[in-house]
Amino acid sequence: MKAIIWHNPACGTSRKTLAILEETPGVDVTVVEYLKTPYTADKLRQLFADAGLTAKEALRLRGTDAEERGLPDASEDAIIAAMVDNPAYVNRPFVETDKGVRYCRPQDVVWEIL
Repeated sequence: MKAIIWHNPACGTSRKTLAILEETPGVDVTVVEYLKTPYTADKLRQLFADAGLTAKEALRLRGTDAEERGLPDASEDAIIAAMVDNPAYVNRPFVETDKGVRYCRPQDVVWEIL
């Protein structure tokens, strides 16, 4: 099974999720460090739709200036545009397999798509 993780190595939950993926037999993991390889708007829309989330629900407030910029009250398109410009606004990690997409907070949510 192939799995893609949108990963931030500075995030403990992201590291724990990656460890689950790497330790699970038969899982071929692709790691996308999204701070180095930012999302496209289309990819964010697809991930959010497949995970059953809105951009607002995936918006990272802690450690960002998202609240000061008014993003929690912005439109979905405005939030996604801000996330494309500054991928730190996207909460993490997201994992995609052929069984679906999950926002893996807590990390054990990843088991649902393995």
